[in-house]
Amino acid sequence: MNQFKGEKSLLSEKKERFSSSGFIFAAIGSSVGLGNMWKFPYITGENGGAAFFLLFIVCLVLIGLPVLLAELAIGRSGRGSAATSFIRAGGGKGWKAAGILQVVAPFLILSFYIIVAGWTLNYAVIAFNGQLFSTSDYAGQFGSFVSGYMPIVWQGAAMLITAGVVILGVSGGIEKFNKVLIPGLVVLLIVLMIRAVTLPGAGEGVSFFLKPDFSVLTAESALVALGHAFFSLSLGMGILLTYGSYVDKRQSLGSAALAIGAGDLVYAFIAGLIIFPTTFSFGIAPDQGPSLIFIALPAAFSAMPFGSFFGGLFFILLAIAALTSAVSLLEVPVSFAMERWNWSRQRAVWILSLICFLLGIPSAMSLGMFPELTFGGKALFDWMDFITSNIMLPLGGLLITIFAGYFWKGAAEAAGLQARWFRVWLFMLRYVAPVLVFLVLLHTSGILTF
Repeated sequence: MNQFKGEKSLLSEKKERFSSSGFIFAAIGSSVGLGNMWKFPYITGENGGAAFFLLFIVCLVLIGLPVLLAELAIGRSGRGSAATSFIRAGGGKGWKAAGILQVVAPFLILSFYIIVAGWTLNYAVIAFNGQLFSTSDYAGQFGSFVSGYMPIVWQGAAMLITAGVVILGVSGGIEKFNKVLIPGLVVLLIVLMIRAVTLPGAGEGVSFFLKPDFSVLTAESALVALGHAFFSLSLGMGILLTYGSYVDKRQSLGSAALAIGAGDLVYAFIAGLIIFPTTFSFGIAPDQGPSLIFIALPAAFSAMPFGSFFGGLFFILLAIAALTSAVSLLEVPVSFAMERWNWSRQRAVWILSLICFLLGIPSAMSLGMFPELTFGGKALFDWMDFITSNIMLPLGGLLITIFAGYFWKGAAEAAGLQARWFRVWLFMLRYVAPVLVFLVLLHTSGILTF
């Protein structure tokens, strides 16, 4: 036992570290992804707009932040990879499977997430060169794109950029990457928001997003909002466990959790003020699902003055958001490989990036090139999304709440909260979050329907 403690101490000394500000930027980068710019607008449109947005805020604050703090605290206490964080933080060997889940989930997510990241890179290029707006058949254009081999080329480009950042390390790569791109992201968001809210007829879209009608909410809306709070904060996927292991012990985790949650919320707010004024201004229904971004919005940009410029900015924004999250997703299995097999960072990055790229090719092909890669009415891409987002992530989040709420004896010290706030945090983790997250798991897996 003493030998293990010594090894753990030595590992902690050698562990890479974020600076305080670098950690905040990196964590916000992991949460500021395609979820808030691609998924958040269409699920908000499908669930009535402003009332759903307020429900999302409530879920993020009351459930998302307590679980986020738990993940960071477990990661910092364990000082290991996501796979060993539970055990190193004081859990028994029975928690090994929970740790492995936190490594497998982000790796599988990255295999299809990087495909969509590649789409955004492609659309940024063809928006700026005018090719995107050379036709009015945007559905046909998108269908033709995903049916060819070019998505795999762009998938490879996105994977190379991601690997290039992660291979530079925690402070030299991930931290610097996010410190540059996250402020840049804010500038692009503000420029596009100003353009959107000044469009003719944009006021109707602003009202839809900010003037709530609570009569449109359903029980399903509540579970969707809670599920998205988890997804947008990158909970249950090992990222915050891994990033927590890189946080200095002097960093206030409570303040960090608030900053990360605020960053995620501000990003969702501005994204809504871009999407909804634009869609309402051009008579586009805001509930078109995933096609809203790649089919409906290009039609809107083509109709506005300087549409190529603003369309290009929009897809650059999407690409930046996608890549900051992809970097976080890759770091989780890289950290595991370095710890488990004593690989160098370079070896871990290149091997895992190649495997992830190859694993993603069938998913990319299933959307058009080889439609026969369909099972039970779902393309392989959709199955990967369903299994990870709807089952593995809620299950991972549920295990986090159970461990921190009931099994972790060092929770009080690791969280660093004042006694009053610790009691509130523990109450949420024990009696509120597990119940609600379990309901989300039942709903997203299709067991609980309305």
